[in-house]
Parts: sequence; C-alpha cells; structure tokens
Amino acid sequence: MRVEIWSDIACPWCYVGKARFEKALAAFPHRDQVEVVHRSFELDPGRAKGDVQPVITMLTRKYGMSEAQARAGEDNLGAQAAAEGLDYRTRGRDHGSTFDMHRLLHLAKEQGRQDQLIQTLYRANFAEERSVFTEGDERLVELATEAGLDAEAARKVLADPDAYADEVRADEREAAELGATGVPFFVLDRKYGVSGAQPAEVFTRALTQAWGERPPLRPVGQGDAEACGPDGCAVPQQD
Repeated sequence: MRVEIWSDIACPWCYVGKARFEKALAAFPHRDQVEVVHRSFELDPGRAKGDVQPVITMLTRKYGMSEAQARAGEDNLGAQAAAEGLDYRTRGRDHGSTFDMHRLLHLAKEQGRQDQLIQTLYRANFAEERSVFTEGDERLVELATEAGLDAEAARKVLADPDAYADEVRADEREAAELGATGVPFFVLDRKYGVSGAQPAEVFTRALTQAWGERPPLRPVGQGDAEACGPDGCAVPQQD
C-alpha cells in the first residue's frame, strides 16, 4: 500500500502531522508493506528566493492577524509539537521560499533518502536557531549531506534552477487535481484522503480501512507451472 503525503517545509502542521502519522504507522500491523512518498506543495509558491522575513511578520501581513494573535498561534503550535515529542522554536524563526528544498527532496527520492531529508529540513526549520533561508545554498547542502545525500549532487541540483523543477510543479498540479487546498494532505492508495494534522487515531482508522479494501490478487494464466516453495523446487523428470 502506498501513502502519499503532500507537505511543505514551511508548514508547522506538516511537521506535527508527520509525527502523528508515523505514530499510527509504527503501530500498524502491516507497516512493513506501506510505502510512504513525500510530494511537493509550496504554501508560498510565488515567493522569490531572497524574500525572507520573520514568521510573525509574515503571519500578520498574510493573514491580517495582530502580532499578539500571531504569537499566540506560535505558542499553540509549540505546545502541539511538544506533545508529539518535537522541538519547536516559537520565536525567532523566519520564512522564505521552499522551492529549492522541494527540488532536493526529489533528488533524495531517487536515492532512497527522501524521508531522512524531509525530517532533517523540518528539524532545521522549526527547532534550530540557524536559518534554512538566509545562509545560501551551502546551508541546504549541509543538511542534504546530513540526510545521507552526496554533497556534490546536491550542489549540482541547487546550481541548476531547472533541475527537478518540473517534478515539483507536477506534484503541485496533482495536488490541485486531487482537491487539496492545504497541507498536510495524505492520500492512501489513491482511494482515501486525510486532510490536516489529524490525531494518530484518525490515521490508524484510515490505514486499517485502506488496507482492508485492497483488492485480492487476480491470477493470470491457467494450470500449474514450475515454482519453488518451502519444500524446495520441483525438478521436471525426464522419461
């Protein structure tokens, strides 16, 4: 069974939602047969690479809330993250374009390190003092290397603005086609969608239901053919 997760590194609920989903997945009896794929979704797709501002400032301007409301919201998010065992800096974070991070995540997917990279990026953005937006490409290369990617491969992607750009845009178009207007957005076997950072119990029910409704395998071909089993391999006898 495949679970696809549309998310953005700048999305705090994606950070929390991933932890809640993983809690449900860890207790799922068939977890070893679940493939998790992370898909791209930018909350701020039009933002230029160098356009960085404090999170509190972004919240007041983008959503029209007061500074007190923005700070209260960050405090609430910090408490929600702490309940899932996550570190979260409620003050001093900044906000910027995540397009290059999504491009690196597609590189990581090819190398089987996608989950490691997205978790590293989440931790860096939400828990660490150093910015993932203001220190240039080398900061992202450092994080990519920490997640197990080759540093030169990461540099090559970041140096070419077209590298994996089409893959990021394709993910975002697909999200729109599936009806996703926000993230996190979880799609189970292309049959069920779970929107938002739901409690782990919701993910448990969704995993159980999706697994239970998987169609049985349909055999192709007639009759018995040679095969190997627990008792060994059948060897055709010659006359």
